[in-house]
Amino acid sequence: MSGETNAPATSAQATGQPRTAGAASPDSAATVPGDLRMTRLLWPFMLASAAGLVPFTVYSTFLVPIADESGGGVAALGQLRGLGGLAALAVGSALAPLIDRVRREWAAAAGLAVLAASAALGASGDFLLLAAFCLLVGAGTAVLNPALTAAAADRFDNDAAAGRAATLITATQSLTALLAAPLVALPALVWGWRGDLWAIAALCSVLALYFLLRGRRKAGPGAEAEAAGKAGQPGYVESFRLLGTLPGVLPLVLVAMLRTAAFMGYLAYLAAFYDERFGLAPGPFAMVWTLSGTSFFLGNLFAGRLLSAERARISGERLMTLALVVALAALVGVFFTRSLWLSLPLTALVGAAHATVAACVTTLLVRRCGSLRGTALSVNAAGMSFGVFCGAGLGGAGLALGGFAGTAAALGGLTLVALVLARVVARSSTD
Repeated sequence: MSGETNAPATSAQATGQPRTAGAASPDSAATVPGDLRMTRLLWPFMLASAAGLVPFTVYSTFLVPIADESGGGVAALGQLRGLGGLAALAVGSALAPLIDRVRREWAAAAGLAVLAASAALGASGDFLLLAAFCLLVGAGTAVLNPALTAAAADRFDNDAAAGRAATLITATQSLTALLAAPLVALPALVWGWRGDLWAIAALCSVLALYFLLRGRRKAGPGAEAEAAGKAGQPGYVESFRLLGTLPGVLPLVLVAMLRTAAFMGYLAYLAAFYDERFGLAPGPFAMVWTLSGTSFFLGNLFAGRLLSAERARISGERLMTLALVVALAALVGVFFTRSLWLSLPLTALVGAAHATVAACVTTLLVRRCGSLRGTALSVNAAGMSFGVFCGAGLGGAGLALGGFAGTAAALGGLTLVALVLARVVARSSTD
């Protein structure tokens, strides 16, 4: 574990500045606070992270009526959704170093403002404005998510507590992904999908104002130390170079990208698999989807708790490796099984294992990157966006060439490469 606990200090030295993030926070503690106490401290960050997922949830849930309103057709509107992933990749990569050069709260406020504007544009129902909606949602979340995750981690000096705070943000996003569809569908019975978008525009506007004022309220010696640290940040290109020199960071980002590609490719064809293999219609399959989402949320939540223990029984590197082994075996097993009652627990196992890997990556990036954690989390988010883009394509190519066995081979291959890179990460912690 020495490689984990010493990494932030090493990265701070590498950037030529003291590790000031969170140094003067009153919330610092020698031990890891409980989840309830952390939730009381971090609830604005958690609420904002949940709000960031809602615009695309509304778009996906009401795709057919939105397509009818815009006159663009379901296929065209579905293709517009891909613009968000490309925008997230471009913006997340381009702005990554800037996340560490401005106050996290201000970066979060900017992301929320963009989301508010995008929701207002989407509510128009115009095809061109819906294209702008998709682009802006992708761009806004590319800034919002890493800023919130880094800001939550910065509230605590203790590495274990900082990692736990970051995984609570990602767990909130997992829970939102699980619950958002019914939560947006019920209000829409009263005010329609446009009302949902106007509501999220209002919520994001209020949250943007909150984070803007929160950033301005920071004063005193702690703020001066933080400002000095920001001023000492390396330049744009230098941030990327320094990030690449930190032990195991590049392999961690690649693990996240490959894991995301494998998991999202798997989810893209899961409904088709259950329909063809077991004859499950969309109604019954919704229970399978809920099972997968619940297992992902619980896996993320409990893996983050395990990694934040004062005396962790297993290191983040080892847990990540073990989870990738389980993910590989379960994913291949799902596509080859002929029993529904075996496929269901394997489906839950895939979700829990991938969530564990996600929690390990977030925790290790927070611990290893120190003052560059905002840059690292932004690059990681961009890599995962690229993984989403690639996963469905590779899974579809495997399906076309070899049926579901081909899909298992393609996605299993991605997971296997991620497993090899996880071993590289583990070795880097002892170098």
